[in-house]
Amino acid sequence: MFKNIEHLFFDLDHTLWDFDLNSKLAYKQIFEEHDIKLDLDTFINIYEPLNLEFWRKFRENLITKEELRYQRLKTAFEACNYTINDDQINLFADLYIQYLPNNNHLFPGCTELLDNLKGKFKMHLITNGFNGVQQNKIDKAGLSDYFNVVLTAEAAGYKKPAPQIFYQALEMAGASVENSLMIGDSYAADILGAQRIGLKTIWFHTTNQQIPQDEVVVHDLMSIQPLLGL
Repeated sequence: MFKNIEHLFFDLDHTLWDFDLNSKLAYKQIFEEHDIKLDLDTFINIYEPLNLEFWRKFRENLITKEELRYQRLKTAFEACNYTINDDQINLFADLYIQYLPNNNHLFPGCTELLDNLKGKFKMHLITNGFNGVQQNKIDKAGLSDYFNVVLTAEAAGYKKPAPQIFYQALEMAGASVENSLMIGDSYAADILGAQRIGLKTIWFHTTNQQIPQDEVVVHDLMSIQPLLGL
């Protein structure tokens, strides 16, 4: 379907790296170590949509990194009617960042897909995450050898969907809009952001979000291959 593509730009979290599962395992460790008397699944079901909302606010520069890390925990515990103080919240926020890269479940087909694409395309990552955390995930998940350029929002000074982060990634990769493709799970950040500068896109659709007409969508990673002529 796509022709003359030389460069593939991937998102990391929720696209290749199974953020929700790895996040749950990090909180499981925290709950066990600190004897949190709260059902983990109940907490996660409340936490996950809150986390996405605080990430949206962070992406839109409405809150700081510190506020993101604090508020997603504070509001989740409050919604669970579980009493927790600020010292505990700050400790858990730090431990979460420390523990998160220790669990490195990837989406089904991720390694197989990357193995099949390697050598045929130059591959890169554009992520809204933070430098140390994202690089730790990449290294521990065994993904570092696949990607030529890894650009975080923290390093770029801009977050997706800002056009500047996409232009920076293209320049770093020696790529052009015409020979490049963006693959990601966030319609607002990855797909619309990339399309605004003329990039072709594949939306890795894993939610119930409505699919606009004419969007190129896959529901599993291996479905990307035929779209690239493989």
